[in-house]
Amino acid sequence: MIINKLDSIEFRLKELHDFTWLKKYGTAFWVVDQTGSGCICIGMQNRNKKYFCKIAGVNTLEAEVSPKESVEILKQSAHLYYDLRHPHLVKIIEDYEYNQFYVTIFEWAKGECLFDHWNFDKYQRDTTLKSPKDKFKQLPVGKKLDAVDVLFSFLQNVSKRGYVAVDFYDGSIMYDFSTDTTTICDIDFFQMAPVINDKGLEWFGTKRLKAPEEYIKGSAIDEQTNIFTLGALIFECFGYFSDEEIARRYKNNQFLPCSFSAWQLNEKSYKVAARAVSHDKKDRYMTFADFFEEWKDASVAIFNEKDDFERF
Repeated sequence: MIINKLDSIEFRLKELHDFTWLKKYGTAFWVVDQTGSGCICIGMQNRNKKYFCKIAGVNTLEAEVSPKESVEILKQSAHLYYDLRHPHLVKIIEDYEYNQFYVTIFEWAKGECLFDHWNFDKYQRDTTLKSPKDKFKQLPVGKKLDAVDVLFSFLQNVSKRGYVAVDFYDGSIMYDFSTDTTTICDIDFFQMAPVINDKGLEWFGTKRLKAPEEYIKGSAIDEQTNIFTLGALIFECFGYFSDEEIARRYKNNQFLPCSFSAWQLNEKSYKVAARAVSHDKKDRYMTFADFFEEWKDASVAIFNEKDDFERF
């Protein structure tokens, strides 16, 4: 481990690098260095403008790929942020090669990542701190429903443009608690359809949310896979799971919905979300349009059933 420094910001890498070339974007004020992607993310500020700088090829301590592989992944993913532009997707400004690195520069988006694994140790040390995930869970129902609408809109756009959302999870989502704004911040592994699982059990994604076909080599990864993912995320928003239930997902390679007794909303919405995470594809919704129509009908009913707001 070697301590690197840019302005007043310190970060840990396996090697020492010169990052002073980033100063054309201002002064460093923020960093995330604990990534498996082999990228480092640095926040830069130039007067009233802030930038999110993602640099591949820096050999992070937790890197799951080589620096060369991280460069190729980021280089190949940059076009996704142009092709899939959406009001709630981080806005890319430019991307380019610099020495052995590949660099993508985004407009800074305010918000907290809903799965900020790099802070987990901090939460364990200080139990008075609430993670963004915990704060989001405690939001009023209406605000969480608005956030889910954003995810529907974004994923429908992904499908419409012929792509499949790969490795999309709560770590891909930020929420600004001051403005109640949801932002999609990481789509690096999205792919143009058709997509086939060529990695079997090791297919991209967290076992907390993966669909059955994301464990089976040769299976199609498609819109119905993404419907499962969104259904699982909806259960994360409105369902309650014990640590033991979450641990079973990792052990058994299987997402299971919570029981209705641990569900915050009404029965109609529970059935809609449960259908989305059906084990068999033929039992899920065929399209996001079908899924969204059923979900909106259930959502309208929620506001007519005041008791649901008092269940938890």
